[in-house]
Amino acid sequence: NMEKRLIEQVKFIVEVDKAKEIMRRTYLTKSERFENDAEHSWHLALMAPLLREHIKEDINIEKVINMVIIHDLVEIDAGDTFCYDKEGNLTKREREIKAANRIFNILPKDQGKIIYDLWNEFEEMKTIESRYAACLDRIQPILNNISTKGRAWKENGTTKSMVLKRMNVVKETSKELWELVLEIVNEGVKIGALKDE
Repeated sequence: NMEKRLIEQVKFIVEVDKAKEIMRRTYLTKSERFENDAEHSWHLALMAPLLREHIKEDINIEKVINMVIIHDLVEIDAGDTFCYDKEGNLTKREREIKAANRIFNILPKDQGKIIYDLWNEFEEMKTIESRYAACLDRIQPILNNISTKGRAWKENGTTKSMVLKRMNVVKETSKELWELVLEIVNEGVKIGALKDE
């Protein structure tokens, strides 16, 4: 007879498999299809230790990895809200809190609270860990975008100013990563993938 705790953990593990079905608006670099939330989160978890040296402050890298692995699980219920969708972003927080309450409460209470708090910390972007995690979350899609010659940017009519506004957290967090962003954005303009306005 499996203990209740293990049953709850397994239920959560099976539930979050659904993240593999949540499609984003970013193309894979070598494919015709969009990436899904699980692939996106894996990519951020890989980037976290690799790019850590570009953050001057002390940082708990394990916390960052945990944060990026769970940051989009709420989209299982709330769906992926495109970052430049003004209307969708008005209700995003409300939809995601409702989702967080359902999904994270499948876990034993102590673990559910840890994950909820991590998710909330990521959303608030107040700690160095959450700001670094947000930088990774912003940079990964533009790396994929430039690698696909700006395909998603072109399809969505994305402008240079839209991208730079979204990259504000990078500008405030890391000089080197901000320089990388500027290089990518300028390249996007040069190849005609981003409108320069």
